[in-house]
Amino acid sequence: MVKRVMVAYVLWAVGGPLGLHHLYLRRDSHALLWMLTLGGFGVGWAREFFRIPAYVGEANQETEGGRKRPPTSTIPPPVGPVRFAGQVCVGIYFGTVALIGLNSLNFFYLIVLPLCVGAGVHLVSTAGQQTSDLHKTLTACLITSPIFYGSTLSPLPISLAASVTASQHRRFKPPPRPGSKQELGPRLYRLGLAWLAFSAPLGYCIFHNTTATLYYLSDCVAALLDIFWFLPWLRGVLEYILLIPYRILYALTGGGYTEEAWRKVLEVLLKEYTEREKEALQVLSLNTEASIEEITHSYRELAKTWHPDHNPSKDAETMFIKIHEAYELLLLRHKPNRFK
Repeated sequence: MVKRVMVAYVLWAVGGPLGLHHLYLRRDSHALLWMLTLGGFGVGWAREFFRIPAYVGEANQETEGGRKRPPTSTIPPPVGPVRFAGQVCVGIYFGTVALIGLNSLNFFYLIVLPLCVGAGVHLVSTAGQQTSDLHKTLTACLITSPIFYGSTLSPLPISLAASVTASQHRRFKPPPRPGSKQELGPRLYRLGLAWLAFSAPLGYCIFHNTTATLYYLSDCVAALLDIFWFLPWLRGVLEYILLIPYRILYALTGGGYTEEAWRKVLEVLLKEYTEREKEALQVLSLNTEASIEEITHSYRELAKTWHPDHNPSKDAETMFIKIHEAYELLLLRHKPNRFK
């Protein structure tokens, strides 16, 4: 069936960040990329306003079986700076998601992280009529990863290495066989599985560590507002806008626009300890019902026992640091004005 430019533009405007127009044009790799990055972080979606006629033309050539391109074995596709930048960014993005949701797995920095970064780079390299060598891209990731073992910045060099490798081994996709046609149902099924594989670990991590997530969001909001310390009125406007979702949340719970109602919502959300906080409680020999006074008392007693000046043990300094870090973490949880 012939694809129409007007239909593609309507789908681009209605569901472009979710890749609906790419799904219509049978660009499934591009559609998946847009689903996972919300339209290439918004930038790619805006750029496609000028690219849609070319996409429609390519789709119609595929349908007619008359794709015009050089032989796949002789001339590789040209190097595109936009595609290369997209490979690097999406590789870092996939690596960051892995750091958030999968960092507890064994051999994370040696196997899991490079595979995730390589998958992101390869997904960009397969958008449109081009593709690359997946095995060589993943090999470059696996070789680069041990060099930056344990670093939270490791997705950047791994993604760069993978992007360079993918660009060196770029090629055109083979043309579809005449008469071949894929039904929409199986295509949506595969895209759904890929989306779940990407989002499930991240979603589990976010909901499993609700406390840590709220702490992180609180710190981000506070850091953003502190930038405008010299303009109190602008800081107040931004604070009001950023807190609108929270005001709606505790208004729906029946608490109104009072601070006490918001604290009740937070009390429900923050009742569970994170894994790090549970470990901190074990270090200080406390249970989950411990008050701030009990935490402080236990910390002082253990700090006296394990202080390197009073304890000649070889492990005294390490244990003292561990006790101090546990106390700081639990103190942060019980900070009274944390979410004011």
